[in-house]
Amino acid sequence: MGETLSLLGSVFLDTIGYWWVIIPTIFLGLIVGGIPGFSAANTIIILMPLTLAMDLQTGLIFMVTLYCAARMGAGIPAILVNIPGTAGAAATPLDGYPMTKQGRGQQALAISFVSSSIGGLLTTVIALAAMPLLARVGFYMHSVEMIVVMLFGISLIASIAAQDMVKGLIAGFFGLMIGAIGTDVVYATPRGTMGFLELYDGVPLIPALVGLFAVSEAFIIIEKRVILTEKGQAAMESPSWAATFEGVRDAFSRWTHIVWTSLIGLVIGVIPGAGASIASFVAYQQSRTFSKTPEKYGTGHIEGLVAPESANNGVTSGTLVPLLVLGIPGGATAAIMLVVMQYHGVSFGPSLFQRQPEVGYGMFMAMAVAYLLMILTILPLSRYMSRVTTVPTIYLAPMIISFTLVGGFVPREYMFDMYLALVFGVIGYIARRTGYHVAAILIGVILGPLLETYFLRALKKSEGDITVLFSSTLGNILWVALIVSLVLPMVFEKRRKRKEMVIQ
Repeated sequence: MGETLSLLGSVFLDTIGYWWVIIPTIFLGLIVGGIPGFSAANTIIILMPLTLAMDLQTGLIFMVTLYCAARMGAGIPAILVNIPGTAGAAATPLDGYPMTKQGRGQQALAISFVSSSIGGLLTTVIALAAMPLLARVGFYMHSVEMIVVMLFGISLIASIAAQDMVKGLIAGFFGLMIGAIGTDVVYATPRGTMGFLELYDGVPLIPALVGLFAVSEAFIIIEKRVILTEKGQAAMESPSWAATFEGVRDAFSRWTHIVWTSLIGLVIGVIPGAGASIASFVAYQQSRTFSKTPEKYGTGHIEGLVAPESANNGVTSGTLVPLLVLGIPGGATAAIMLVVMQYHGVSFGPSLFQRQPEVGYGMFMAMAVAYLLMILTILPLSRYMSRVTTVPTIYLAPMIISFTLVGGFVPREYMFDMYLALVFGVIGYIARRTGYHVAAILIGVILGPLLETYFLRALKKSEGDITVLFSSTLGNILWVALIVSLVLPMVFEKRRKRKEMVIQ
């Protein structure tokens, strides 16, 4: 134990010595994460020759820092202008953007930065300590268990529909229908592609994301000519450091919320292929379910911002666990890290931490140091970032549309995707104007295809026996948890109404 602590201490001090790599990469990651369509994965691919030319330790520190910073950066445009930088930040605007419209953008950014940093730092420490146990999670999470995990996220549609049941469910099912476009996973039969070859792989996520959120929001801004409410405009006329400190205080006062939602991100991050989008939706749904004031979610509620931001940063450390212990990447960025590490002759497995401790422990230490330096370097900038909302909309709306269309083009480099983003922008605008929630549509688009894949995979293994969905002990436990999370809000609501009647 003493030797391990001594080793960790020396690795930590060695990693701190690479501050000259970490700090510039943090700002690069913020830019990358903040531009829709860009991500840590495609940026690392672009910079692959540079990464391979570095020595192994410098390259790993660079990739890990970029990964963490891009995850945090994706929340900035989501909060300020309702544009999630990545799918992992898709749940952030639900409460982050209403805070901005109320003139609390600076406070919202501070809450986001603290929640992201604490969530990422905490899960990094836990992942390092509980790595052997966490590595087994991927073995236990098969198709049946993943179906229930998907349903946790999709059940958020029901929570959104609580405000208007008919419109909420219509929006959710519309999203699921869009998610079904493409070739089916069993026979590769085209469905709803309308003859477009670009849709055979399904509806691309980034054009749908930027269209539903960013382009539609730009249309709304053009129509209303303002982002902030009158109260919000008055608040932004005299920004001060007090709002930043208030946001920090609000985040730390909800430290228990940060802890358990970041743990959700850690566990989901360990599952290969799950990702931050699932983690953020599940964390938001669970946060709302067990809240004493669920009716406040979607109106600029602090806990509604804390939950997705801490969860999607909790994913970052989780993706490293199967990579280092099993050689199985937990996501796209981890897969690129795998290529770089193999290029340098790294052999994966539990013995990696004995043979090359500077690699195994070094990646987690790089993540911990990155989050520590991020909170110190980025938090003071929240005051200046929030000023984006004061830019005249005559300039801001065209900039939003231009950046998002470029972001829609980048992942696949198809002009078709830019047109598709505009189509989704029109759909999102019509949905907003008629009272339908675009978040419910997006949940269906993201989680629908994943649910179908795991469902058909489970049926194929069981030769069509539907009871396979209840054949797993862990799966049954998750089913019970899902039912409880759906029933509890109704129980709490009935109790609340009874108390109000007694008071009256």
